[in-house]
Amino acid sequence: MTLKIAHLGPKGTYTEAAAIAYADTALIGTPVSLQPYPSIAQTLQAVASREVMLAIVPVENSIEGGVTMTADTIWKLAATLQIQQAIVLPIHHALISIATDMSQIERVYSHPQALSQCQQWLQGSLPHAAQIADSSTTAALTMLSSQPQAAAISSVRAASIYNLPILAHPINDRLDNQTKFWAIGLEPTLAGNCTSVAFGLRSNTPGGLMTALGFFANRGLNLSRIESRPSKRSLGEYLFFIDIETDVDNCPALKSALADLTAYAETVKHFGSYYTTIVDPA
Repeated sequence: MTLKIAHLGPKGTYTEAAAIAYADTALIGTPVSLQPYPSIAQTLQAVASREVMLAIVPVENSIEGGVTMTADTIWKLAATLQIQQAIVLPIHHALISIATDMSQIERVYSHPQALSQCQQWLQGSLPHAAQIADSSTTAALTMLSSQPQAAAISSVRAASIYNLPILAHPINDRLDNQTKFWAIGLEPTLAGNCTSVAFGLRSNTPGGLMTALGFFANRGLNLSRIESRPSKRSLGEYLFFIDIETDVDNCPALKSALADLTAYAETVKHFGSYYTTIVDPA
């Protein structure tokens, strides 16, 4: 049976590259069909509705931080979604255009995260070009062949797929730029080197977050990530997403901490325990 994996499209995105890396490392010998979707939310909804078995979504970038659409959607669909694995992918952006000279370029298209990751380079090399946010790093590539005044920030792989020239590479402001992706399905894995949880507090009281985090600190459990997102219910009310560096199945201290958190918080959502794969830059 062919395993369908959803990812942010169109073809050539970094998320598709992460999906290929996941298939090559975790699904060896399994026939895979990659299914592009126009948004991160739709890729996750495709898993929840069982259109596909897995979705690959970006979670966090080393320069720009958390991917808000992923956090908001996984909170909404948490009753059905579980993280299977994390994939860390090196990100090396390229400026793609048919322009013969960069002085011709008036507009640069890309995903907002990619534009932000190249801000210093854009300000120094294309200070007069308008920066236009798009749904993905590859969404604008199909129209570049007829517009020498336009360029896109995407990958070398995408330039090859769409048969377009690269004017500059790499252009990200930090050469150690990385993005973490999650492979998300319906079944928990339990074992791993990381556990992800999200919670909302009962009220906005002094020391409320410190008390919640203290359940982990007091047991010597290290958090590798903490991110806040608006609850969307009222101004100043937040949800908190945390990654704990251990797994639920083999760590009694984590089970105890999560029990205390569940009793203390208004809502706690568990996304599972999983391992992380770092993709070789080569």
